[in-house]
Amino acid sequence: MTAPSRFLAWLVLPLFALCSSNLLADTVEGAPQALHLLDYIGADYPESVEAGKVINESEYREQLEFSKVLQGLIAGLPAKPEKAVLEQGVSTLRKSIAARQDGSDVSRQARQLGAKLAVAYEVSQAPIITPDPARGASMYTQHCSVCHGDAGAGDGPAGVGLTPPPANLRDAARLDRLSLYAIYNTLGMGVEGTDMPAFADQLDDRQCWDLATYIAGFSADPAAAASEKTYNIADLARQTPAEVLAAEGPQAAATFRAQRAQPPQVKRGPAQLLDYTAATLDKSIAAYRAGDHDQAYDLSVAAYLEGFELVESSLDNVDANVRKDTEKSLMAYRQSLQDGLPVAQAQERLEAAKAKLKESAGLLGSDGLSWSLSYISGLLILLREGLEAILVLAAILAFLRNTGQQSAVRSVNVGWGLALLAGLATWALAAYVIDVSGSQRELLEGATALFAAVMVLWLGVWMHDRRHAAAWQDYIKSSLVGGGGRFGFATLAFFSVYRE
Repeated sequence: MTAPSRFLAWLVLPLFALCSSNLLADTVEGAPQALHLLDYIGADYPESVEAGKVINESEYREQLEFSKVLQGLIAGLPAKPEKAVLEQGVSTLRKSIAARQDGSDVSRQARQLGAKLAVAYEVSQAPIITPDPARGASMYTQHCSVCHGDAGAGDGPAGVGLTPPPANLRDAARLDRLSLYAIYNTLGMGVEGTDMPAFADQLDDRQCWDLATYIAGFSADPAAAASEKTYNIADLARQTPAEVLAAEGPQAAATFRAQRAQPPQVKRGPAQLLDYTAATLDKSIAAYRAGDHDQAYDLSVAAYLEGFELVESSLDNVDANVRKDTEKSLMAYRQSLQDGLPVAQAQERLEAAKAKLKESAGLLGSDGLSWSLSYISGLLILLREGLEAILVLAAILAFLRNTGQQSAVRSVNVGWGLALLAGLATWALAAYVIDVSGSQRELLEGATALFAAVMVLWLGVWMHDRRHAAAWQDYIKSSLVGGGGRFGFATLAFFSVYRE
């Protein structure tokens, strides 16, 4: 079996084991498995037959075996008007394989049948939010580089001695036979029979797509992305570079590789985020209906954190009451899942939440705020936060001058100067090194709020102990003489500015 064959075969096996139920809660059981078998056949059959002759006997036997399994999967799908066409298509495909037809013909049949299956049974093969490889870079460093190496060549320190060894993600021929959707599924489900783990419990849907695009970039030339033709996100996720090469030529294939590694960010505004929220809520109620209450609740939380929460500030600038009502409706739906209410009641609350989401989308429009309103909103936030910091610094400096402690002014200036540098460093770290998911963001905000509450409480007690003027003056003099006071004022100035 060739390397691409093993990769696709390992991709299929965990699907048969149904370990992917958390990713497929909203699709008909059996349809995704059948779709992946079609992908396997379409990608691998040409390597087993050439000019009507079997050139790889073991590989050809696998094609016959998987075509039989595929027929059983299609037969077991729920009745739909399209099912008869799919069954006829599988029968024709099996006959083509048995007759050792040309590889390109069988691949075309498999891909066409897969497209019909995906439409008929609503198997989504494209991300809702355009993937961002910049977000995927930090996840690759955290989860993948230890085995696959920093450059994706399969030479990571933890990969030494593994059987089979980690895949070489820079192998262009191998990546060309895989769609972005196949890479995404491998990340979520893992690879059976290898040390490749499933990351579905660590990465959410959006993060898996981000990481998949970053991995696709190992075999792409970024310069080729500049082209008159722009592929849409659905084509970038479903098609393979090999298919584009056969249909449109080498230049188009190079452009396709580059664009699927860096998908054009044509729709990343509030409308797309709200669509993500609605779609994830649909997955949530599907999981709840299937009896997986924990998965349903997790999806409802992800719908809020990775979707609606990211547009709350924009919505506040348009209509704060709609934002509050929408947030309450989403909370009510999550509460219904926690309380274990009947599916009908949970569905009723979901519909109410989706109605509010639709109202929010109407207020924000497809592109969110206009550039002028966005500029003014950002300017007001900076002015408000900056004014708070300035007032604190002014109070500290005024106190020092009124008490004749000019020598401590320099410490205050050092404190706020370092705070500016620390703020820039924190921004760079958050933007380019660490990927902060919705849940992590909430934990960070909660921890910061608790820390601030403790600091305020401590400051209140500290000032209460020095409420008498004589005690305060003695403290100032002793602290400044010993240097501790200067450090304290510098620290206070630092956190006053850094917090904002």
